[in-house]
Amino acid sequence: MVFLFCAFIVQNISAQRFIGSVVAGVNFAQIEGDDVHGFYKVGFNGGLGLTVPVNRKQTWQLSIEMLYSMKGSVKRCDSGYFNLDNYGSAMFADVDWSIPIDYKKKCNISLDYVQIPVMVHYEERYSGCTFGLGFAWSRLVRAHEVYNGYTRTINARSGTYKKSDWSVIADVNIRLYKNLNLNLRYEYSLVPIRVAQFEYQLNDPHSPPVVETHKYHNNMLSARLIYYINEKFYKNTRVNKYGQVMGTRWLREIPDYRDE
Repeated sequence: MVFLFCAFIVQNISAQRFIGSVVAGVNFAQIEGDDVHGFYKVGFNGGLGLTVPVNRKQTWQLSIEMLYSMKGSVKRCDSGYFNLDNYGSAMFADVDWSIPIDYKKKCNISLDYVQIPVMVHYEERYSGCTFGLGFAWSRLVRAHEVYNGYTRTINARSGTYKKSDWSVIADVNIRLYKNLNLNLRYEYSLVPIRVAQFEYQLNDPHSPPVVETHKYHNNMLSARLIYYINEKFYKNTRVNKYGQVMGTRWLREIPDYRDE
């Protein structure tokens, strides 16, 4: 049964054309578990994509992308924050003491990935909106961290952060003009990208130190522009009684299914 289903999908895809795309936009990222809240980390998100319709009306589509995606977390320090006398040695592990402390930064984690998302999309024809759901595999290519003002000696090969990040993705495409679409995307790590232990001392000097285990997850919103290279469009002629266009102004041109 599974074989027959796969054969059916492959047969339908083989009858369709491939649609290339160019993607560019920004990430608004944070890391769950690092005690820094807010999508304040801004980074680049862009690359190339390939979309394959799986039915003749092209309402269902499969897509794959090759992206460079910059994630992480950032927050500036509040006034008087740096009173670290109660923190244990675990808070200062892997510190690069050759770099002076930055009193303005509580946290600045930069994680750059090469990412391959694979998604299924459904297009609502006359609104021009496409809704997608899928998964992504990301490979860490750059890592840099400033935490409590101290720069840590980490990189993509240090093992501090996992080299692979598996995440779930949901997004929506809004057609702006013909081949140009606005894409809004949400992404969250399925498994922790890091498990860290932090040690600190309570106000009572006779109490044992407290050790906390934090699991880090990438958590991200993206706003991107997608330009589909080899698609053709025609004007939507559906209007209401006031002469206003119903839905998107431009419809995808599909042979034998042009519906005016």
